[in-house]
Amino acid sequence: MTSLDMPTMASSLLLPLGSTCGRRPSFTPPQSILVDKLRRIVVKVKSSESECPSMFNNNSRRDFLGLALGVSGLFIGSLDATGAGLPPEEKPKLCDDTCQKELENVPMVTTASGLQYKDIKVGQGPSPPVGFQVAANYVAMVPSGQIFDSSLEKGQPYIFRVGSGQVIQGLDEGILSMKVGGKRRLYIPGSLAFPKGLTSAPGRPRVPPSSPVVFDVSLEYIPGLEVDEE
Repeated sequence: MTSLDMPTMASSLLLPLGSTCGRRPSFTPPQSILVDKLRRIVVKVKSSESECPSMFNNNSRRDFLGLALGVSGLFIGSLDATGAGLPPEEKPKLCDDTCQKELENVPMVTTASGLQYKDIKVGQGPSPPVGFQVAANYVAMVPSGQIFDSSLEKGQPYIFRVGSGQVIQGLDEGILSMKVGGKRRLYIPGSLAFPKGLTSAPGRPRVPPSSPVVFDVSLEYIPGLEVDEE
């Protein structure tokens, strides 16, 4: 977050009152002035106004109003800075910390295309035929673990025709061999990922062209197949 350009404040108002007579105060605040100091400034200004009435004309009053607004803006800005220092909000995941530890002992499967995966949970339902619609939840990450896309954040599964080129090749291949109810971590090589890459967004990392990505996927259901079986 970039720092705010705050209005400058009257350092001369913090000097003895008599020193302001005959000249207009210059405005250069210390960053640490807060509301309690503003109250002391108001008292000094009132006293100076009585001593130097010609100096505190309408323009001076407008200058002081700008000073007051500047102090209040500084106070608000300090709150924003405190908020900015908070840890980022935890994003929903398909594989939590316990799952991550368990995955260390799960054997890695490597396919002929170079796709690798580990089954978090093996499903008990059917596998999707090519061309059928599937409903899947996913959390997409760069290798460092930063999330760049997630159906969990959108609140509903992603529905697409598997094996039809509607998603990246690695995701297509990885889901085709899953069973409904299963969860899997896909380690997708760059050749099966995003040829043109993905641009960054607030809170989202950039995905360089043809770079490896990691997908946690859960196969929720196969709409057409379930209708046929009933």
